[in-house]
Amino acid sequence: LAGRRTRLLKGLPATTTVEENAAAGVSVYTFNVTVSPLSSEGVAILPTIVYSHPLTEAFDIQSKGGLEYRVVTTGNPVLDYETMPKRFDLQIFVEDTTGRTDLNILTVQVTDKNERPVFQGNMAIQTVTIYILEGTPPECIYKVDAADPENAELKTNSLLCSFQYSLLPAPVPFLVLESGAIFSTKEFDYEKDPHSYFLNITVTDPDGLNSTKTVNIKIININDERPYFTTKQRVYRIPEEQSPGTLVANLTAKDPDDEDSPSRLFYSIQSSNRYFSINPSTGVLQVTGRIDRDALPLRLHPNISLIVRVEDSLSSGYDSEMEITIIIDDINDNPPECNPSAFRKEANENMTAGTFLLDLRNYCKDIDVHPSNNRFNFTGLSGFGSNNFALESTVSGRLVMTASIDLENPANLGIGVYSLTVRVQDIACPNYSNIIYIYIRIKPVNEFFPVFSNPSYEFNVLEITKVGSSIGRVNARDKDWPPSVITYSIVAGGGTRDYTNIFWISPTKGDVKILARLDYETTQKHILIVQASDQEKTATASVTVNVLAVNDEEPVCSPNFYSFQIPVSLAVGTNINGFRIECQDRDSDPRSFRYFINEGNVNNHFTFSPSAGSNTSRLILASKFDYESGLDTNWIYRLRVYITDDNLLSARDKTIHLINTGTVTLSIRVIPNPTTVIPTTPGFTVVTKRENLYSDSAWYVPFVITLGSLLLLGLLGYLGYLLATWVCTRCPPAGKADGAPLRNAAEKKKPKKEVVVTTTKLNTIFDGEARDP
Repeated sequence: LAGRRTRLLKGLPATTTVEENAAAGVSVYTFNVTVSPLSSEGVAILPTIVYSHPLTEAFDIQSKGGLEYRVVTTGNPVLDYETMPKRFDLQIFVEDTTGRTDLNILTVQVTDKNERPVFQGNMAIQTVTIYILEGTPPECIYKVDAADPENAELKTNSLLCSFQYSLLPAPVPFLVLESGAIFSTKEFDYEKDPHSYFLNITVTDPDGLNSTKTVNIKIININDERPYFTTKQRVYRIPEEQSPGTLVANLTAKDPDDEDSPSRLFYSIQSSNRYFSINPSTGVLQVTGRIDRDALPLRLHPNISLIVRVEDSLSSGYDSEMEITIIIDDINDNPPECNPSAFRKEANENMTAGTFLLDLRNYCKDIDVHPSNNRFNFTGLSGFGSNNFALESTVSGRLVMTASIDLENPANLGIGVYSLTVRVQDIACPNYSNIIYIYIRIKPVNEFFPVFSNPSYEFNVLEITKVGSSIGRVNARDKDWPPSVITYSIVAGGGTRDYTNIFWISPTKGDVKILARLDYETTQKHILIVQASDQEKTATASVTVNVLAVNDEEPVCSPNFYSFQIPVSLAVGTNINGFRIECQDRDSDPRSFRYFINEGNVNNHFTFSPSAGSNTSRLILASKFDYESGLDTNWIYRLRVYITDDNLLSARDKTIHLINTGTVTLSIRVIPNPTTVIPTTPGFTVVTKRENLYSDSAWYVPFVITLGSLLLLGLLGYLGYLLATWVCTRCPPAGKADGAPLRNAAEKKKPKKEVVVTTTKLNTIFDGEARDP
């Protein structure tokens, strides 16, 4: 409880009392609430019972106006001194608008109150009825039981009895003792005495409070005569299928003991029976269960016998019995039934008219017993396509075809099943009927061969096309309806030396795919025979696969590895060791070769001549070694030479065309000079370089000029090679003087060898197409 505790509840704590059985709204206690002068709004939380011990909802707080409040009873539950706690501690809480709170206890004590005595047993909840048979001698007929809520002492001594019982009216043949026992005082005669008595029984406690209840006493007649039936009819006839409650007969009887009063006889059916019941009081015989004349046992024995008994008492009385017979008549209450009620038949297309399909009468019957009720006809053949079928007669029910059905006919296209209905109907009223459903599936006949959309197919495919790629599709159809499932296969062609068949066709779609890599250089064309099958009939078509050349082969050079030694003083322009490589490319012109050293050419000492445009090239020393100044430090050179086939391509074409590269590995060891100085005679070497020039507008240069340029270039290169060889062989080096060491002799100026480089510019024509201008 939040806030500051202050005495706000004026008059609490306190103790008060309330009488048991107090009604709702009875004031128990009144108190006031005082608030702070600073509390302008008064009470923030009204006085509330926040807890009670023991827990109860029997009390509540109501406002009397202003700041005065009272605690009242709620009536839920009603306070009872005898069964509930006799004291309740109520915790009352209040809070004003300044936050001050108070919590105090109001103790409520429940006081006892003298209550009327109460009857117990059946008399406490209802009027007790006592039945006495006529002729019964005087005796105790009932025992009244009462109790006092205050538990007043009950003694058996009549003079000291706490309760006093009295009986009204006084002139009746009954008495009540102080113990509560009611006695009859005479032997009753039903025919002379009243048939019933009403007794008011009053019980009074020592303080004079009392309660009264009524006892109803009825005299029961004793029947001593046997009842007898007054109905003379013994045989009844009814139709079958009567609804429950239908009256069959009204059986009556009399009892001599009841001549002057309504008969109180009891009727019952003694024989085993599931179709009828009888009213036990009135003797009315009614239908209670379904009576089906068409089912066993009534189908064989339509007569039902009943033994009816009448009694004047349900126990130890007199009775009589009578046998009646009920004849069940057949009615037309069943429609014809067909089992099954739905039929599925197949008929081949183009089946001739008049073909028999189904005999409905073999599957239908009417279970009505009488022949006039179980006859039926077949009528009303209808449904989509019913004009193709007919019933031979309404009696036979034989279904036949009236026309041949061709599934390929546009009028029938797409129709595979015909849904028909036939009505089977009673001849007798009320003409019950049922519907028979007939589904006739027209089974297609494979009449036509598959036909390819083209008699032959031609596919162009690059030789570098990836394995598994689709290169084309074939397609075949036939005129059968529904369309047949066409299966494709390759039956011939497409093989190579390494593979039986390098092509595959999708069995369902007709897509032709590559199973192995194509090679233009090996095979430029493949011819396949493709078969289309509808499981019964086949057709073939030829497929030509043209393999298109692509630059997919790299130059192959010989030798592809070479190792040799050269002296450190080797002259610039020398063909090193006479080394020459020869290259071949299965799909490129030798003029397309270009040579360059990609790895190991430290300080660019080596080069190839010609560097492009030929299938042969020589290794040339391009610059002199310089180990003395420290420029060169390697004595072993491992050269990786690349040979590409892109010499005839422009810079733009090199980005979009395939280029392949061959490799040659050379190992060159440089040998230091000997200790003697060998003079050399100046000479010169011709190094031929070929440089390809491409002009976008020079495609029309005549072929003769190009051929003449190539021949002139070859002649000049050959003359240069002869001249360089002659100079090297005709200029031997000079010897050293007096054999003095090289380091002590006067250093001679090294002759400068002149390297003559001739450059032939080839105006190569390339227009992006593989054709010669």
